[in-house]
Amino acid sequence: MSVLLRKDNAGVAHLTLNAPNSLNALSDAMLAALGDELDRLSGDRSIRAVILSGEGRAFCAGHDLKEMTRGRQAPDGGAAYFTDLFGRCARVMQAIPALPQPVIAQVHGIATAAGCQLVASCDMAVAAQGTRFGVNGVNIGLFCSTPMVALTRNIPRKQAFEMLTTGDFIDASRAVDLGLINRVVAPEDLAAETEKLAMLVAAKLGSAVRVGKRAFYDQLQMPVDQAYAFTGDVMVENMLDTDTAEGISAFIEKRTPNWTNN
Repeated sequence: MSVLLRKDNAGVAHLTLNAPNSLNALSDAMLAALGDELDRLSGDRSIRAVILSGEGRAFCAGHDLKEMTRGRQAPDGGAAYFTDLFGRCARVMQAIPALPQPVIAQVHGIATAAGCQLVASCDMAVAAQGTRFGVNGVNIGLFCSTPMVALTRNIPRKQAFEMLTTGDFIDASRAVDLGLINRVVAPEDLAAETEKLAMLVAAKLGSAVRVGKRAFYDQLQMPVDQAYAFTGDVMVENMLDTDTAEGISAFIEKRTPNWTNN
């Protein structure tokens, strides 16, 4: 049985974490499968949005603690294994914002530790009512230092620090207020509402979204003056796209654009 499933529909790729017995923990196999699939998606121009969800009772419970315990049995106490593990996880998390297509997390049940990191690494997130989010490693003596990277780039620092040091959960409505997720919906509407958002994004000019997503993350790392200079160049690149010219003409002429390179 594959730990990661993919199904494509009308330009949207649905990726499903498929290890329900471990609450979709980010095992070595899961990280490898996610990394490979993200690599494939990066070159797939037929896909214009991605939905990431979890099978079973939860979205993702974080790293596989049983595998981590076995890793400690190495002669070096697990130092080499853990260094490799957290490096592999970091590459997967960074591959999500680097992906040309927007990625939407479809979250239910719980998203804890590296599972919460996975939500924070996605471009958008929709959660079912009743979903809980946490970076709970401190409760077992393991501070969630790597999940902290994505979390602190999503929510205010004092709230992030409280989550990291108390190990307490926040609910979906609080996650919206803090900016970790975009919206909360009824559990029975989760799949449909996430699909609706993905389809809305997928209907846009793909080349514009790709250049825009790249610029979105690049400019966040720059001082304001550099960000304006950089994004000005991006706007020029976008304006020179023949499909963009067609989109502007279609808007002026009140018709549907005839995009050729979506």
